[in-house]
Amino acid sequence: MLLKLITYYHGNDIPKLPGSNVFYSKEMFQIYESTPGYTPILIVAYDEMRPLAKMLSLLRRSTRLSLSSFIPRCEIYGTGEYFDENIDAEDLFGEMLEYLTNIGTQEPFLIEFRNLENSLFGYKYFRENQYFPINWLQVRTSLHNTSNLMDKISESRRRQIKKGYANGARVYATGDVEEIRAFSKMLRKNYSYKIRKHFPCIEFFKYFDEKAVHSGMGRIFIVKYKEKIIGGSVIVFSGKNAYLLFSGGMNKTYKRLYPGVLATWEALEYSFNEGYQHLEYMDVGLPFKKHGYRDFVLRFGGNQKSSRRWFHFRWAFLNNLFTKIYT
Repeated sequence: MLLKLITYYHGNDIPKLPGSNVFYSKEMFQIYESTPGYTPILIVAYDEMRPLAKMLSLLRRSTRLSLSSFIPRCEIYGTGEYFDENIDAEDLFGEMLEYLTNIGTQEPFLIEFRNLENSLFGYKYFRENQYFPINWLQVRTSLHNTSNLMDKISESRRRQIKKGYANGARVYATGDVEEIRAFSKMLRKNYSYKIRKHFPCIEFFKYFDEKAVHSGMGRIFIVKYKEKIIGGSVIVFSGKNAYLLFSGGMNKTYKRLYPGVLATWEALEYSFNEGYQHLEYMDVGLPFKKHGYRDFVLRFGGNQKSSRRWFHFRWAFLNNLFTKIYT
């Protein structure tokens, strides 16, 4: 088999490809392509003209003036999507990983593989390409095999949800540009430094609405009180699962309304009603470090799962150093 790897740098050049993983979709590529600070790169493996696999990587720089804004990095969600069951997916991944590492080290200082479905997949090839693993945690709530979603969450969460609605909070899906803009500003101010240091600008949410919400791939929910947006969440759907990309609210200012709780609950309930099997919470942190957001989502019936992330620095001596530390 003559394997050919083609790199796509522009969304309009991407042909129609098989696959159902939203994190490698053309729509997700175009969302990031339109967002300042991001440069998406799609790698597709072909056997002549037949696509065998694809992998989307995101080069990013922070748009904020901080130390991280001077450190370009490359992020990949998962380990690719594969279309031919007769071909060894790990061997094909090894080819794509070597190719990505070679082109990726030209610009980003750090390459990171995250949100792995199988933490052992590609282990041999990661090590051969000088990646080092760090143990991580994933948290997801199972939505199947239950008739009442409320039964899965803690008693204190149930009380907070009931009080929030009783005290006048409203939660609904939105596609209004001005509401999305206000939601983005609120979330950036009240959430991003606490949960994730990098936070996309308004263009991400605007194009997420255009590409993902309008096609049924995602939803944006907002929590409102007396015409003021005080919370919200963003979910994306892939296969049988939903993923909570962002969720938060003005919890200190509106304590009696529990906007962060309502934003998360709405995403959870919507995913349950639509028949998705799991809701996974993104960015819940290292297993050996206390993380407030992880503790928060665990009270929504979340289950912890041990995983790992793989990292690769541009400088080989750093990879060797961290390999000794973490392995």
